Amino acid sequence: MRCPFCQHPDTDVLDTRKLNDGEMVRRRRKCRSCGRRFTTYERVETVSLTVVKKDGEREPYDREKIMRGVRTACYRRPISASRIEQLVNDVESAIMAIDDQEISSKAIGDEVMRRLRELDDVAYIRFASVYRSFADIGKLREAVDELLENS
Repeated sequence: MRCPFCQHPDTDVLDTRKLNDGEMVRRRRKCRSCGRRFTTYERVETVSLTVVKKDGEREPYDREKIMRGVRTACYRRPISASRIEQLVNDVESAIMAIDDQEISSKAIGDEVMRRLRELDDVAYIRFASVYRSFADIGKLREAVDELLENS
């Protein structure tokens, strides 16, 4: 692994830990040249997945797009970064288990909403308000009432 600070090609691994039930490996490394330490993460590269948008447009799957949406929904909520990461990992595992080359953005959004609903009501409503594109306050109220009925 090349050092990100001095670009030296040789580093030593100081510590290795499995994360997310073995889905990811974290390695602490030290550069043999400059002595600085840094962390790398390894995960299995997933198959090429195409997301089919509402308008029929297709785009490559982007994990970071889900992460941004969930982080925005969870902004200033008592939810740790590790819990958000776990939620996105769970969503990604669920959509990869479908074992298809294409998935609809609706299926991804529904999976995120299902998991956010279990995690935090406010984050769920925030995500739903953007995902479902509430046109007026009445639609938002319906979603909140539905949440309250099912709690």
